[in-house]
Formats: sequence, C-alpha cells, structure tokens
Amino acid sequence: MDLGRQTRVRQAFDSFFETAQPPAGNEVLALFRRTAETVPAYRKFLREHGIEPSAVTTMAGFSRLPLVDKAGYHRRYPLPELCRGGTFAGLDMIAVSSGSSGHPTVWPRALEDELHVARRFEQVLVDAFDAGRRSTLAVVCFPLGTWVGGLFTTACVRHLAAKGCPITVVAPGNNKAEILRVLPELAPHFDQVVLLGYPPFVKDVVDTGLAAGVDWPAYAIKLVLAGEVFSEQWRELVGRRAGIADPVRDIASLYGTADAGVLGTETPLSAGIRRFFAGRPELAREVFGDARLPTLVQYDPASRFFEVHEGTLVLTADGGIPLIRYHIADDGGLLPHAGLLDFCARHGFTPDTRGPELPFVYVFGRSLFTVSFFGANVYPENVTVGLEQPGISDTVTGKFVIESVEDADRDRRLRVTVETAPGATADAGRIAESVRAQLVLLNSEYAHYVPAERQLPDVVLRPAGDPEYFPVGVKHRYTRRG
Repeated sequence: MDLGRQTRVRQAFDSFFETAQPPAGNEVLALFRRTAETVPAYRKFLREHGIEPSAVTTMAGFSRLPLVDKAGYHRRYPLPELCRGGTFAGLDMIAVSSGSSGHPTVWPRALEDELHVARRFEQVLVDAFDAGRRSTLAVVCFPLGTWVGGLFTTACVRHLAAKGCPITVVAPGNNKAEILRVLPELAPHFDQVVLLGYPPFVKDVVDTGLAAGVDWPAYAIKLVLAGEVFSEQWRELVGRRAGIADPVRDIASLYGTADAGVLGTETPLSAGIRRFFAGRPELAREVFGDARLPTLVQYDPASRFFEVHEGTLVLTADGGIPLIRYHIADDGGLLPHAGLLDFCARHGFTPDTRGPELPFVYVFGRSLFTVSFFGANVYPENVTVGLEQPGISDTVTGKFVIESVEDADRDRRLRVTVETAPGATADAGRIAESVRAQLVLLNSEYAHYVPAERQLPDVVLRPAGDPEYFPVGVKHRYTRRG
C-alpha cells in the first residue's frame, strides 16, 4: 500500500475542490527542476546535451533548453524511464495514440493528472454552460478504449460531479445507435444535455437524430468538441439543426492531445472573437498570419505552458510523462489577452463578455504531415502503402495529397488526390478501396474513430505534373488544408 500516493491524491482533490481557482502563474522552472531530479530519461537527455540543470535559473535559460519530441525522446528511452522515479508506480491509467506507422505511442497518467484537465472541463461546463446549477446529462461520444478521448473525458466530467455539480455521465462512445437509444430515455429528466465528441461525428448524430424525429430543441443541447478545426458556418449550421439558440456560448471546442490531455478551451470570449474574424479574412491574416481561421482557445500557463518555435507550438506540462519544451509541432501561435482585445477594439469589436483573463493559443491543425479526420490523425505513410499494392503501383507515380474537406452539407470527407503515371489508366475506385484497407489495418485511430460508412476516401485522379497539385520542380507536400 502506497501511503504517499494516498496523501498526494487527497491533496490533489483538496486543491480541486477549493472554490477559488488557483492564480495563473508561471511555474515552469519548478516543473523543470522537479523533472530533471526525478525522471531518469530527462536526466540522461540533459547530460547528453551537456546541460547542468542547476545552471538553468531563469526563463531565458529555460528557453535555450533543447526541444524534446516523440522520435528523439519518447521513443528513445525505455518507457518507465520517462516517468518519475523510473517506474509506473502511481500511474493508474494508460492512453495510447496511433503513430505514423501504426506503432502506438503510450502515455501513462495518474488520477492527479485528470484533475488538471477537469479544471478545463469546468471552464466550459460550469462557467459557460452553467452546469454548476442546471442538472446536466453529459453524453460522451468520443471512442471508448485505449484512446485518450472517451475514458479521459468520462473521468474528468465525473470529477466535476464529485465536486458537487449536478452532472450525470453516460458513455455510449461513438456508437450512434446507442446514443440515439439512450437520449430519449434520459434527456427529459435533465435541464440540459451536453454531447461531447469529434465534430463530424457529433454532426452525424444530430443529422441522424433529426431524420429519426428527435426533438433536439426540447433537450437544450450543448456541444463540446475536440480534434479538428471547424468553420463558423459549420457552427451555425449544426447549432441551428440542434436547436441551439446561442452557438457562441453553447458550442465549445477543446484543444487536446493524447500527449497531455486538454491544453486549452474555447470560451464564449474566444468564440466571439473567432466569429468576428470569420467575416474579416484580412484581419485574420494580420493576427494569425493566414486568412484561414484557426481554433482559438484560452489556456492557463500555470498548467500548460506554451512557446512558439518556427510557427509551431512547444508545450511544457506535468503528467505521467512530464514534458519539458515538448515540440508538439501543431501549426499555431500565442496571443496575449489584453493585446488581442485591444486589437479587436481598434477594429470596432468589443466582446459582450470579458471571460477569463487568460492568454490565447491558436491552432490551425495537427502537424504539417497529418490531416485530422473524425479526430483521427491520417498519415501519408498509411496512404502510401495503399498505393503500393499490386495492380495499383504501376498506374500511379506515388505522389498524392490528403485533405479533409467539407461538402455542401458541412459534412467532412477525406479526399486523396493521386497523380497518375504518364500513359497509365488508374482506377479511382480500386485505389480508394486499397487506401481504406491500409488505413484501417495500420491506423487504429482511423479504424475506431471514423464510422465505417465514412472510411472510404474520395479518390481524385490528376495527370502527372498537374500544376495545382503536382507542379514540376517544387518540393511535394502530401497534406493540404483549406
């Protein structure tokens, strides 16, 4: 019996149950020192880079520490050495994310880690949705299993119930039939219903429910979404179909990863600002460096500390595997709270809610080399295998572009544009079937997150040297975002 663990869990719950939120502050140096002292892999990593931890005493010194990532850190050392004390002791849950080749990446965590993330759910459910007073049915529509979404979300929302919020959780996972079976039975007994899931799947639930005669407005629906960037037109459409009167306040996106749970949350403030930028691409380009609209969330630097490296995000966060300057590699950037509000005010927009005084992080999507579809990372390596099959490989050049695109009804489709070999006749249907087979075989997230009826990609054939997708003499990019 680990009595020390008992003490740590009790202290974590005591802190979580406090009415006042802990003040946001930069505790990153303390986390660095603690990690350097207790995590064998990180000690070795620093030693190999000639770094003496005691010499890092300022944020300037911290910012010069080498970045860590999956390839150069997580997969380089034995898994227990990535944890405190070089052991799994005290780590009671494992999450797994698919790697680019289907090889899983393992992320152990403790109950105490869930409480950090539960505060982010509290920011949405209690602060925005008023679930501290209104009886709330939380329907977890994320996949259940080793993946982080379903079980982690269920645990965090139950912690809010334990804190005293009138929340009841049901977890049908991404089983659409089961979701629509339990909702009519349970929803009438609650003031509101919150659906938590990946955007395209939740939209599919809403659309299927409408076709089956579900009276969504009667359930006072709210949505908590994660995993993908969606448009404001998508928010408006799904809000209208679900009978949501205020989609800015009642639909919230989370920025989360298997690596460290929920990193930031969309608030009514950030959603209102994003909506303002949606109709002003020239201002979006000035603020975000691109006319595309990223996910815009607020984050607590005392819990999840961000930096920017060459236009991509770097994260420092505590957890079962403490991460110090971890290159999460998502395209994005940081914006100070006052600075963003001042910019909006100078351009004629003052949000009707001030929201928490926390900084903003914006995210265009997953890393440069993946596309997110129903919350699953789709990797070029998976698609390549589908094109290398007999009878296909001799009709294509091997170049392709993966996109997650919206159709006219705001549904997500996975599109693979393939370059055909000169003089060859390729079969788009056969290619689509081959790519689907390899995605399901090699990528466990794709197999379990994406509904079977959506797993077949739309394959578009283009001639060799096509100037839009396969220009000659230009370094090829295998992914594209709209």
